[in-house]
Amino acid sequence: MAISRARRNRIAELGAHVILLTFAVIALFPVLLILINSLKTKKAIFRQPLEFPTSETLDLVGYSTVLQQGNFPLYFWNSLFVTGASLCLILLFGAMAAFALSEYRFRGNRLMGLYMALGIMIPIRLGTVGILRLMVTTDLVNTHWALILVYTAQGLPLAIFILSEFMSTVSSDLKSAGRIDGLSEYSIFFRLVLPLIRPAMATVAVFSMIPIWNDLWFPLILAPAEHTKTLTLGAQVFVGQYSNNWNAILAAMALAVIPVLILYTLFSRQLIRGLTSGAVK
Repeated sequence: MAISRARRNRIAELGAHVILLTFAVIALFPVLLILINSLKTKKAIFRQPLEFPTSETLDLVGYSTVLQQGNFPLYFWNSLFVTGASLCLILLFGAMAAFALSEYRFRGNRLMGLYMALGIMIPIRLGTVGILRLMVTTDLVNTHWALILVYTAQGLPLAIFILSEFMSTVSSDLKSAGRIDGLSEYSIFFRLVLPLIRPAMATVAVFSMIPIWNDLWFPLILAPAEHTKTLTLGAQVFVGQYSNNWNAILAAMALAVIPVLILYTLFSRQLIRGLTSGAVK
């Protein structure tokens, strides 16, 4: 009986690993395809798209084009600044709102949490016209702040939803002890609560960064000026009406993947802890 149960557990574990490995291959295949084709000539991209570059097909013209044309370093910095500032505001205000919703009980507490969660289901792009009018009125068009404010509003509902669940698991005795020791609510929040929810913060950061970094819609509408173009918008320089510079496009995409990979590498352990903690709960 015990042996058959152990076999079933092994088979189930093997099946889970096969499924996860298959998903990983499917997810990483496009990234690998972009990387290997960004190092090849244009003919090789279309003739042997699945082959690794050789001495005959190796060509770095795409990277040289990206770095010499289109002001790529500026676009990269704009994306990095907008994404970093948006993440900081999302994590700060999202954590503070989640702390208030989970710690303080007041009339309409659950209704307020439900109202915040509605932002996950309603796409922010539905309000594009109103957002554009607001940015024109406040003279924020073609500024970084136009994008930062929109992305912060876009990421807050998910951040509050995830963090409020983790905030509720923090020991109330710990917070009560802090109040007895004379700590203010801000000190309790920053010194006691935030260090305990770092896995959840990493989870929110990763899930919030990807749509911000890859977004083309709002940069095209709110910040299309040359000095505020983001990476995704700047890459459109290499897309023509009748022909595309595929070497430069693939090189730009390959360079755009690097920050996402770095973020995941730095916070992968915290991300996995956050996801597994949520599953256990």
